[in-house]
Amino acid sequence: MDVIEIIGGKPLKGKVRISGSKNAALPILASTLLTNSKVRLTNIPDLSDIFSMIELLKSLNVKIYKKNNYYTFKSDTPKSLIASYELVRKMRASFLIIGPLLSRYGYAKVSLPGGCAIGTRPVDLHLDGLKKMGASFSIKNGYVHGSVKGKLKGTSINFKKKSVGATENLIMAATLAEGKTIIHNAAQEPEIDDLCNFLIQIGAKIKGHGTDLVTIDGVNELNGGEFEVMPDRIEAGTFALSVLGCSGDLILTGVNNQIYKHLKDIFKPIKFLKLKIIDDKSFSVVKVKDGELNLKVTTKEYPGFPTDLQAQLTAALLKIQGLNEINEKIFENRFMHVGELRRMGAKIRKKGSKVEITGVKEIYGAELMATDLRASSCLIIAGLMAKGKTIINRVYHLDRGYENIEEKLKACGAKIDRIKK
Repeated sequence: MDVIEIIGGKPLKGKVRISGSKNAALPILASTLLTNSKVRLTNIPDLSDIFSMIELLKSLNVKIYKKNNYYTFKSDTPKSLIASYELVRKMRASFLIIGPLLSRYGYAKVSLPGGCAIGTRPVDLHLDGLKKMGASFSIKNGYVHGSVKGKLKGTSINFKKKSVGATENLIMAATLAEGKTIIHNAAQEPEIDDLCNFLIQIGAKIKGHGTDLVTIDGVNELNGGEFEVMPDRIEAGTFALSVLGCSGDLILTGVNNQIYKHLKDIFKPIKFLKLKIIDDKSFSVVKVKDGELNLKVTTKEYPGFPTDLQAQLTAALLKIQGLNEINEKIFENRFMHVGELRRMGAKIRKKGSKVEITGVKEIYGAELMATDLRASSCLIIAGLMAKGKTIINRVYHLDRGYENIEEKLKACGAKIDRIKK
């Protein structure tokens, strides 16, 4: 297994190109199952989660070709509508194929998903919504068996809580359903908006995407088309928080104004971190000074502070004077990085769903173990901030969601290397 080795203590300075969004690309890839016409996608990041989804689609008879920076997809009728455990176990986003398969073919057998162990993420909201559309389910031997008599039927669905995955699955399913589907309390993340923009591009009739009330009028079939996946706002936020922790000045390129405005809003209480727009595809991130902070941050659904940046913020605050509090309200088990940060000399107190971070003058390099995707980038930020050498094990978690992060950081002055053990 590879490890990441870091010699900390250097500020970051340079340009970083932000890759395409993993969380937008995965549902868009799943939605190629909805059409038998060719689809061409650009700005797909090279990540292990993307490769897992591609292998899953290939197993369902999707013909996939890559040339230069774009992929072409052609979904033909598969011999089997089974998504095996071996293909689904690696990530939860694999479950996004159940809506498209039921909508187009009327049957699906999908293994219950795996992925990062950051908390309970049940699929009940997915299944409850699909049941309202006419699907029937049974769970046997770790597989969800779903079937539909005829076609899915449009209906009104009111989520008891916001769910990104369930919103995406039901929007995809509704595109080919009979009649109108209305989703109340829909998740509003930009990645869902990107999925809807793609589906509209290939012929879907969707209104209200980007709000909590989405309406889909089913059509008989979808077409082919071309689409560019949005940039990754979590990667952009991770690099911005790296500047907060390490000091420096980065220019993030390949972004858009929506990401700039979102990050500027959620980082507004961090008075030492300044974001400034350069043009419609780049902005700068600067740590302007040192001083005391006393933040109280709560993770929330979009447009609130993302849970996917909570661990990185925790690391970035370790050497900032003051008492800062982060309340994790999305996942109940997303503090596994705290123990590793304490091994570096961090002063962190965990109280239920909250962590309190008391700034220390110095943290020190150590050998660490990554436990999930975002904890991996948290440990990288901490290693960049620390005195001495940090070694991070299990970096395969990192490869699920960050494209060439060590090379990007190295180009900005960081002393970081990937070493094969």
